[in-house]
Amino acid sequence: MPAVIPERPGGDSATTRVRPAAGHPSRAGLARTVRSAALHIAALTAVQTALMIGLGLLITGPAHGLWPLAHEDAVDERLEAIRTPALTGISFVASEAGNTLTVITITVVVCLGLVLIPHRTRWRETLFLSIGVALQSLVFLFITLAVDRNRPEVDRLDASPPTSSYTSGHTGAATALYAALAVLVLSRARGPWRRIAGYALLLVPLLVAAARLYRGMHHPTDVMGGILNGSLSLLIVGRAVLTRDNQDDAAANVPAAPDASARAGQRRGTAVVVYNPLSADEALLDTVRQGLSRHGYADARLVATTADDPGRGQCAAARDAGAPLIVVCGGDGTVQAAADALADSDVPLVVVPCGTGNLLARNLHLPLSPAKALDSALAGTAHRLDLGRVEGDGIPATHFAAMSGAGLDASVMESTGSRAKAVIGWLAYALAVIRKMRSPRMELTLRLDGGPALRRTARMVLIANVGTIQGGVCLVPAARPDDGLLNLLILDPHGLRGWLRALNTLARKTTSSPAPENTPDGTRAPAGPVEYFDFRQAEVEFDAPQPREADGDPVAAGRVLRAEVRPGALTVMLPSGGN
Repeated sequence: MPAVIPERPGGDSATTRVRPAAGHPSRAGLARTVRSAALHIAALTAVQTALMIGLGLLITGPAHGLWPLAHEDAVDERLEAIRTPALTGISFVASEAGNTLTVITITVVVCLGLVLIPHRTRWRETLFLSIGVALQSLVFLFITLAVDRNRPEVDRLDASPPTSSYTSGHTGAATALYAALAVLVLSRARGPWRRIAGYALLLVPLLVAAARLYRGMHHPTDVMGGILNGSLSLLIVGRAVLTRDNQDDAAANVPAAPDASARAGQRRGTAVVVYNPLSADEALLDTVRQGLSRHGYADARLVATTADDPGRGQCAAARDAGAPLIVVCGGDGTVQAAADALADSDVPLVVVPCGTGNLLARNLHLPLSPAKALDSALAGTAHRLDLGRVEGDGIPATHFAAMSGAGLDASVMESTGSRAKAVIGWLAYALAVIRKMRSPRMELTLRLDGGPALRRTARMVLIANVGTIQGGVCLVPAARPDDGLLNLLILDPHGLRGWLRALNTLARKTTSSPAPENTPDGTRAPAGPVEYFDFRQAEVEFDAPQPREADGDPVAAGRVLRAEVRPGALTVMLPSGGN
C-alpha cells in the first residue's frame, strides 16, 4: 500500500465521511454552494451599483461640460428633426420590447417553460434568467435614487415616468432579458437556427436603445448605461449560476463510467488531490471525492496549495510517497507547478480546470466543467505529453505545460489582477491587451537549434507547447503538445496597418507567411508582423530587461530566455479517443 500523505492541519479525511449515494447530492454541500453563490452575487452587485452610481455622478457632475457629453443634446435634437410617422411607429414597437410589462411577461413564460418541460427541467437556466432580470431592476432602482438627471429638452413621445433619465430602464431590462435568452439559445440549443436566433436576440436591446433615443426619452449615455447595467447583471449571475459546478449538478449530470460498479469494488490506493483554495470550494471537493470513489479510488487525500508553494512541493511529496494518481484542481499556475513536479515521472495527472484561463485543459479538449473533466479523464487513458523547459537570468529552470514568453503577453499577465479575473473572467485579459498595445517594442537576438543569430524587433515573443489561448483564439495553429517540438511566435506590428495585418494573419489560423529575405550577413530578415518558428532548443536575448511569464504566471523581468522541449515528459489522463 502506498505511503499516506500527511493531512494538512484541520483537513478532513475523505475516508471518514459518509458519502451520499451516486445521483443524490449532499444537503450540506448543496447548502454551502447556494450560500457561496448568493454571497458572490451580493458582493458583486454592490460593486456594480457603486460603479453605475459613480458613472452617473461623473456624467452629471465634473464631466457634464466635456466632449462628447457636452454634445448629447444635439444628438437628441437631430433625431427629433428626422421623425416620420413610419419611424415613429417602428420606434414604438421597439420601445415596447423593453417595457416593464413585456419584460416581466416574457421572463415568467420562459421560466415556466424551463421548469415545466418534462424530463428537461433547467433550474440553472431558470435562475440565470430570472435573477439576472431582477438584479438589473434592483440596481436600476438604486441608481435612480442616487443620480438625478433631467430628460432631454425635446418633444418626448412617451409620458415621462417619475424617474431619473439615467439610466434607461427600458434598455437595461431589454439587455438583461434578451441577452440572457441569447446566451441560453447559443449555449443550450442545437440546430443551424440557433446562431441566427441568438444574434437576433442580441440585436433587440440595441433596437430598444435606439427607439428610446428617437422618442426623446434619454440621452445617449443613459442608454449606454442601461446596456452596461444589464450586461453586468448577467455577467455576475451567469458566473455564479451557470459556470459553478455544485454537487447537485455534478451528480445529476455527470454519468458514471460504464464500468463504475466494477471499479467501485477495486481498491486503487489513495489518490492525492492538490487544490487551490481560492478556486476550489468545499462543494467542488466533495464532487471530486465522489468522482474518485466511482472510479475505484476509495481514499483521497486533500492537500491545499499556499501562497509560498502553489503546488510544486505538494505534488512532489505525493510523487515521492508513491501516490497512484494526482488530481490538480486549480488554474494554469497550479497546473504548471504540478507539471514541473511530475516531469519525467510516471505518476498520472488529472487536470480539473478551476481557473480563468485553463489553457492546458482547453487545448486538450477537456470539458471546462470541473466535474465532467474529472469523470471523463478517469474514464480515459494515460497519454504522454511534451513539456517546455525554460530558464534565464533570474529564472531557475522550470517546466511549463502551455506557454511561456516575454513582452506584451507577460505585461498583460502582470497587470491583470485576480479580482478582475474573478469578476469578468478571461475578458480581463482582453481589456489588459488593449491597455498594453502601445507598450515599447523590444529588440532581441534569436538563436534556434544552433542556427545563426537572427535580429528582430517585437512586441511579443511567445514560446508555445499548445496553440489556443483564452476566448478560443488560436495564436499558434501548428503547436501540438505531443509532437516533440515547441513553437515560437514573434508578433511585431507597426502602426494601425501592421496591427490589422497581424490580426488578419491570426484570424486565418495559418503559419504561412511571405518568404523572408536574406540579409547581407546571411541571416533572415523579418517576414512580416507575425512570424512562426518551430524548434527543439532556443535562446532569446533582449537588449533590455523585459517582463516574462511561464504558463500565465509572471516571473522576474530579465534579458534572457532559454527554452527546450522535453518530449513525453508528462503523463496526463485524457478522455478516450485522444487529446
